[in-house]
Amino acid sequence: MRSVEVILALVAVATVVAAFAERLRVPAPSMLVLAGLAAGLVPGVPRVQVTPEIVSLVVLPPLLYAAGQELSLRDLRAVWRPVAVLATGLVLASAAAVAVVARAVTPLPVSMAFVLGAVLASTDPVAVTALGRRLPLPARLQALVQAESLFNDATSLVLFQVAVSFAAGTAGPGGWARGIGQFALLAGGGAAAGAVLAAGVALVRRRITDPVLETVVALVTPYAAYVLAETLGVSGVTSVVVASVILSSRTGRLTTAQTRLQLHSVYQTVVFLLESVVFALIGLELPALISDLRNGETGWPAQALAVAATLIAVRALWVLPVLALRRRQPGRRRPWREAAVATWAGARGVVPLAAALSIPLKTSSGAPMPGRDLVLVLAAAVIVLSLLAQGLTLEPLVRGTGIARPAAAARHETVLARLRITEAGLSWLEQLAADAAAPDDTIDRLRRNLQARSRALEDDDSSATDGSDTARAYTELRRSLLGAQRDELTRLHADGAIGDTTHRRLQRQLDLEETSLSDG
Repeated sequence: MRSVEVILALVAVATVVAAFAERLRVPAPSMLVLAGLAAGLVPGVPRVQVTPEIVSLVVLPPLLYAAGQELSLRDLRAVWRPVAVLATGLVLASAAAVAVVARAVTPLPVSMAFVLGAVLASTDPVAVTALGRRLPLPARLQALVQAESLFNDATSLVLFQVAVSFAAGTAGPGGWARGIGQFALLAGGGAAAGAVLAAGVALVRRRITDPVLETVVALVTPYAAYVLAETLGVSGVTSVVVASVILSSRTGRLTTAQTRLQLHSVYQTVVFLLESVVFALIGLELPALISDLRNGETGWPAQALAVAATLIAVRALWVLPVLALRRRQPGRRRPWREAAVATWAGARGVVPLAAALSIPLKTSSGAPMPGRDLVLVLAAAVIVLSLLAQGLTLEPLVRGTGIARPAAAARHETVLARLRITEAGLSWLEQLAADAAAPDDTIDRLRRNLQARSRALEDDDSSATDGSDTARAYTELRRSLLGAQRDELTRLHADGAIGDTTHRRLQRQLDLEETSLSDG
């Protein structure tokens, strides 16, 4: 019961921390980790036991699903080659480098040094998404960093399983060779499971008209994707990500405006609560893990710094050539600027912590797993360093390198898109008038409304709700007009004329306008 009280207190603290973080322009995850560290150092605070099962099954699926929703298929297609290189080669190189350094600076045996490398080899999708959500990154760089963190799970999971099997003494002959087959099974099977589940969910959601029921289906979907994949023995993380990206690309055809708005609000609340708890728990867990170390193991701070520096150095050596080899584009900035940001954005978080906590307590002979406590402390310390050092300095680095997307450019893109969808609506009205498909006075009212919007003067026509036949015709025609504008917005996004942020913002505005018609 005391653990439940601590978690409730963390949620309350997280609300205050998030408010101050927004005011101070500091990433909330970094502030939450600091709050957790501070709470863990207070005498008398009960220890919260974070089990890997709770993290993997309860916390991860909705956070991964929300992260996948922010990555479009269009952007994923544009960056899949560098993502494939980073999600496999960089993970393998990071694990090997950390193992070598850990063996040199720590008393860990070779097998446990490789376990530590496998735990920390991949970036964390929850941390990367949470840190990058508020940054003005170029769209393609944002997609690259986010997609890499979402799809490197299969590689790190295979490495972790093989390394643990050697450390526990359960690996048979050809353990590393079998890892290649396991990687193909985990990654390919997870992607297939996610695609199949997404198709099934799409069929169900097309037949649901109740927003509450559809919200329930949307909330259950990430858990269903994860459980299905894990039951089949494939990657649950990959399954959730693939299902999320596929369903996100079909949102406009699966749901109504009212449902989309409701889902957006519900998921924002769920993500805030889960991120608040999980990042605070990362900070809270470190002091407890340190207390479990033997008194003689006092060199862990320097060891953690060495491991963290190794991860950053290896990432820099891989990211720079990958970005430099990308096809040059007109006006493209120097690759080292993007490489610096992409390197620093590769944060570790909840996924590595869950992996570390799942290390077996004993070997196959029944003896205690050698160095397990030290691996847990080093993993947690590197994660905390990553979220604090990289999280607190990432935005200044983005702005200092000059690759930050100017606020004026974002505003220009939004204004341009609004003008284009307004022009599409006016053209649609002109076609209706030419075909005499609606009363002239109704078309004139809509035309005036759109012309006012194009001049940034919102004009709600209260006469549209007067209950008359003309008002009902106006409402129906206005709803159809919104459909035409939504089609144009979808086309602009599909053609690459606008980015995901602008698309989501204007989609929400159109949804709000359509919902106001229903409310009226």
